[in-house]
Amino acid sequence: MDAPHTVVGIAAAGVYLPEPVMTAADIAAASGIPEEVIREKFGITRKHVAGPTDHTNQMGIWAAQDCLAKSDIKPDEIDLVLCTTEEWKEHLLWTAGIKLAHAIGATRAWALDVQMRCGTTIAALKLARDLITADLEINTVLIAGGYRNCDLVNYRNQRTTFLFNLAAGGGALLLRRDWPRNRVLGSHLMADGSMADHVLVPASGTVQFPTDAARASGLCCLDLVEPEAMKNRLNAVSMDNWMHCIDEALRKSGCTRGDIGYLNILHMKRSAHLEMLQRLGLREDQSVYLADYGHIGQQDAPLSIVEGLKQGRLKDGDLMVIVAAGIGYAWGAACVRWG
Repeated sequence: MDAPHTVVGIAAAGVYLPEPVMTAADIAAASGIPEEVIREKFGITRKHVAGPTDHTNQMGIWAAQDCLAKSDIKPDEIDLVLCTTEEWKEHLLWTAGIKLAHAIGATRAWALDVQMRCGTTIAALKLARDLITADLEINTVLIAGGYRNCDLVNYRNQRTTFLFNLAAGGGALLLRRDWPRNRVLGSHLMADGSMADHVLVPASGTVQFPTDAARASGLCCLDLVEPEAMKNRLNAVSMDNWMHCIDEALRKSGCTRGDIGYLNILHMKRSAHLEMLQRLGLREDQSVYLADYGHIGQQDAPLSIVEGLKQGRLKDGDLMVIVAAGIGYAWGAACVRWG
């Protein structure tokens, strides 16, 4: 169990979802895969995609504003912004967190861009809790960012069908020292670097520049460059690594699997979602399956909170376990005592 920590609570959660959507029928038409497979196996009814003004960090700004509107905390009370905006954003080599803080009026805050792909929100929760505990001058932390990696999906590349759920949107969480509700408890993260080079955009950096020729060849989209190696390794370790992170986060929180009331989990294929619930002894109504939203990367976590509350599935007293994984490969879990 973790050493005693300062109480840190989630004061509010916010989201931004762009208006345009791509339906299962649209994905089927783009990929050549039957619509029934997109719906039933991939678990996608529809997903949000970016409109002309839905730039990545801007969606994080709108989510942060939605989050603040649900709280009495003012922007100038924020001490730190942990920005979870994805690398695919308005500009290269750009400090998105500083821009986000300025845009929402967090004039006292310093900012840090944080990245662990779809596991970033869990990493940011751990960082926020630990920093508030360690530094008495940090009382309020905003975790916020945007995501639109769906732009980088090539629906004709059958190696990347597991990325067809990538969507667009923004998410935000506001954390506060000594907040009496929604207490952030233990977390656990792990990584397997043997898969670090398996999923990437081949022509996107110094190894291979994104030239016109590379773009024409499809090398500026996400690709699975070592299919068999990743498939074999991921199938062998992924679910067990998730369970390990969950069990360790529970142990650090002084809890067990039997205490879980709500599973906050990123979008994945339907069979894996159901397997996760079954392994944890949970019912389907103890989670929200994001079939109508797609996978908004690390922003699935705040979205699941907002939707869980809206649907009455996340309730006062529930032990919420947030679970995610990111390509690279990383896994994580964090516990929150809701209410």
